[in-house]
Amino acid sequence: MPRPARLSPGLLGVLSFLAAVGPFATDMYLASFTSISDDLGTQPSAVQLTLTAFLVGMGAGQLVLGPLSDQLGRRPVLIAALAVFAAAGIAMVFSPSIGVFIALRLVQGFAGSAGVVVSRAVAVDLSEGAAAIRAISLIAMFVGLGPLLAPPIGGAVLLVADWRVVLAVVALLAVAMLVLAILCVPESLPPAARSSAGPRSAIRSMGTLLGDGRFVLLMAVFGLAFGGMMSYISASPFVGQTVLGMSPFAYASAFAAGAAALILANSLNARVAGKVPAARMLLLGGALSLTAGIALVVLVVSGALAPWSFVVCAFTLTAGTGFSMSNASALALALAPASRGSASALLGAAQFAVGGAASPIVGAWGEHTALPMAIFVLAAAVLACAGSLRFARRGV
Repeated sequence: MPRPARLSPGLLGVLSFLAAVGPFATDMYLASFTSISDDLGTQPSAVQLTLTAFLVGMGAGQLVLGPLSDQLGRRPVLIAALAVFAAAGIAMVFSPSIGVFIALRLVQGFAGSAGVVVSRAVAVDLSEGAAAIRAISLIAMFVGLGPLLAPPIGGAVLLVADWRVVLAVVALLAVAMLVLAILCVPESLPPAARSSAGPRSAIRSMGTLLGDGRFVLLMAVFGLAFGGMMSYISASPFVGQTVLGMSPFAYASAFAAGAAALILANSLNARVAGKVPAARMLLLGGALSLTAGIALVVLVVSGALAPWSFVVCAFTLTAGTGFSMSNASALALALAPASRGSASALLGAAQFAVGGAASPIVGAWGEHTALPMAIFVLAAAVLACAGSLRFARRGV
């Protein structure tokens, strides 16, 4: 398929959807954990491993599929991986045991990572400057909305059906991804622009990127911003309902506030692209997340955390995450014009490494305190701010 002259709004919408479904599948079945444990006759800790397996697959998959798309082209890697993602999703609906379920989630995460890593690379292949920042902002918005919207949607499905139907919904989304990729996504990387084949080439590309201090700073900021948001997402059911005694409606409002903040942040980021330097917007994101972290720690330690302040902190945190992830991603990919697949892969690996660590760390202190969540949010924000400041001082 010929390369289009520009990144059309329709193609950008498709890429955003492809990037979002993988993260959406991460959390949509969280409300089903108890049902899965009972139905498959296993321990809750074993069911938790299905989430860990998916996150490991997402991280590892990006490290493999991103560089592979630099060598073979974006389209063949994307379509092949999404076919496996859809097949694993369908098979998972019929899982007979927890062992099979865990294995399929690992495969699903690995293959589904193509939606994230290749979509980012395609968007930047077909745009530059302010247009690239706008494109990455939209994709980041949809990726960030996945973890925010998936748990309540999965819970709503669970009210009228069982956990296998929740997984069937994810499988249908996977099939839709595959169809859209086949019909709508062109090859954005011509043969002349591809890197030489072989794993050594991919390792060299990643090594070069990791040797660039500017890229490493942006990669760290990207992962830390997502990790702070994931610590809030993973702890919010316990903090909101157990610690604060929020009603289901009030708890859903906290998620809605986070989703609204992410949309607003990325919309504003896209609007000011080309007018306000991306490095300055990166600092704004860090400042918002830091404000949320400080407020959470102070409110929790003083015993003043209330449902309304929890919602306000969620709004501020996710807005900061939106600014941080969009601008860190755009700036990082701009540093790697010849190896955007590898760059996107490293960003994704950092994202899921920090995000995957957030849940067990926050949950290690039990379900009756908000302090671990607050401390993790603050620590991630402090480190992300430090990285943003260091990058701004070094310059692009």
